[in-house]
Amino acid sequence: MGCGMRQDIVLHDYWRSSSAYRVRIGLNLIGLPYRRVAVDLVAGAQRGADHLAANPQGLVPVLEIDGLRLTQSLAILEYLDETRLAGFLPADAAGRARVRALAHAIAMETQPVCNLRVARHAVALGGEATMEGWMRHFIALGLEGFEGLLGQGPEGQFCHGDRPGLADLCLVPQVYNAWRWHVDLSPYPRLSAICERLDRLAAVSEAHPDRVKPLA
Repeated sequence: MGCGMRQDIVLHDYWRSSSAYRVRIGLNLIGLPYRRVAVDLVAGAQRGADHLAANPQGLVPVLEIDGLRLTQSLAILEYLDETRLAGFLPADAAGRARVRALAHAIAMETQPVCNLRVARHAVALGGEATMEGWMRHFIALGLEGFEGLLGQGPEGQFCHGDRPGLADLCLVPQVYNAWRWHVDLSPYPRLSAICERLDRLAAVSEAHPDRVKPLA
C-alpha cells in the first residue's frame, strides 16, 4: 500500500462513541495514520445532509479507505483484518468463532440497549426508569455474561490468547462506559485485568475519549 493511500484514510467519528472508539484502537494497533472528522452527535450533526450522504443510517463511525466508505465498526475492523493482516481474528475457525462471540456479546447485545437514543427513549416513556439506572443495569448484565464467557476459554493476557483482538477492541469502550456510569467492576476480575493490560498499550491509550475530545 502506497503512502498516498495512507494519507487518504479518514475516520468520521464522535469522541465518546463506543463504535468509533473501537475503530480508533484498531487503526492505532495497525499503525495506520488517519484524519479524524468529528461528527457532533449531541448537536445532531449525524442527521446533516453531508453525513447522511456518507452513511444513510446517520451513525458513526464511517471509515474512508481504499476508495471505499465503510460503516458498522465490526465490519470495518474485519475489513482491516482481511486487508492489512491485522490479526484481530485467530487463524483457526474455532478461535474465530469464540472471538466473534465475545465481540458480538458487547457490540450486538449490550451496546445497542445502552445506546443513548435507546436509553433516552426508554426514560422518556415514564415509569421508574432513570438514565443512570438503565445504564447500570444493562452494562452490568452485559459484563457479567462477558466475564463468564472469558472463563470458558483459554487463559491468556487478553480476551483470546496473548495478542489484542476483535473482542478486546469491543471490551475497552464498554469498560469506559461502565466507568462513566459508575458500574462496580469488582465482580469481573478477568475482564478488569485484561483492560488494565490493554490500557498500558499506547495504541489503546491514544484512542481514549479524553485524548481525542474537542477542546472546550
